[in-house]
Amino acid sequence: MDVSPTRIDHHRLQRLLGVTELSWLVERVRRRMEREEPLTGAVALSGPSDAQRAAAERLLGRAPRGGRSLTVRLDAVDGMLRHSGISSDGLAAAVVALTGPVVPLRETRDREARVWEQAYAPLDSLGTERLADWAARLRRDGVVRRLARDPETARELLAATATALRALPSEPAVSLPAFAARLFGGAHALDDGTPLATLLLSGVRALTGFPDGAGAQWRRDAWASAGLLKDEVSSTVLTLNLRGAPWLDWMADAGEPAVLTLRQLSRHALKMPTGTVRICENPAVLAAAAETYGAACPPLVCVQGQPSAAALTLLRHAHAQGAPLLYHGDFDWGGLRIAAGLLRHVPWQPWRYAAADYRQVVAAAGTQRLAGTPAATPWDPELAVALAEFGVRVEEEAVLDALLADLAG
Repeated sequence: MDVSPTRIDHHRLQRLLGVTELSWLVERVRRRMEREEPLTGAVALSGPSDAQRAAAERLLGRAPRGGRSLTVRLDAVDGMLRHSGISSDGLAAAVVALTGPVVPLRETRDREARVWEQAYAPLDSLGTERLADWAARLRRDGVVRRLARDPETARELLAATATALRALPSEPAVSLPAFAARLFGGAHALDDGTPLATLLLSGVRALTGFPDGAGAQWRRDAWASAGLLKDEVSSTVLTLNLRGAPWLDWMADAGEPAVLTLRQLSRHALKMPTGTVRICENPAVLAAAAETYGAACPPLVCVQGQPSAAALTLLRHAHAQGAPLLYHGDFDWGGLRIAAGLLRHVPWQPWRYAAADYRQVVAAAGTQRLAGTPAATPWDPELAVALAEFGVRVEEEAVLDALLADLAG
């Protein structure tokens, strides 16, 4: 509220209204001015002290009403200040003279909103649709305000996040501490729990489409989806009869499953097979293939549920070198989500994993009821419709004979 205090008798004003015993009254008036409310009517103080009653009596020139509370009419104070010459512009001017200029809360909120909006400016030029949607969610959900208590800190945090996102995904993959040291001057800048790591990991998931999750292994794989490695040996993928490196050739000659680490896949250029690579969700399928066919089994990769960073890296290598990918998973909502997530990273064609395949096996699959939230099937929209229609889940193990028959061919 723009009030210019003029013709103020500061000495008398301080002696009457500026005393400690009436600070409650001045504060109430100031709050009304901030809310742009009229300075009329009465204000009351519960359980006043004798000193507070005496100060109100000196201010008004008479004793206030008795009782358990102290009531002061603002109109009376305003009139007294004007008529006495203490403040010819009344109570509002007197409060400004005692406490300083009053800024309406509306203006404060508007100014704060503008400053916070400017804090998000570093995200405006990120470019991709996924990151634009993510930036819009950040503006709505308040996470930035929780991580950074003021707009200046928030702008610095968001600027650092945007800088990192522009450098991702990293090809080839690099150490997360090394990435942090190069961009932010400290190897621990992206340690778990730091505001920057929290915000950047959220952006990484938006950038790569990595699914929701929790826990240390999930964070490790989420970072790795953008080429940032917390370590290179924890993330693994299970394979059978892949070739392209001496140790893989040896395992393929023996027809034994091999576990590949992200370190091996990141540091060694594997010459992948040019023929079809089949992908399954569950280790039981790969184990049965190894037992049945041994070295004669065609190349097979098992993602073991949600694909790890190692699995994604391997399948990207295979796709980049021209190997067609065929995928099969569980016929349930979780399995469909895993398949859809993998499809966002590498293109694949269904391996007995379409609506017609489900309808063919569902009658003999037993009565395992489908549970959970429905999921989309972009490779065959009718598959999701069929699952909703029958409401029965079919695990990979239930169609193992058919999958093994395909591998025999």
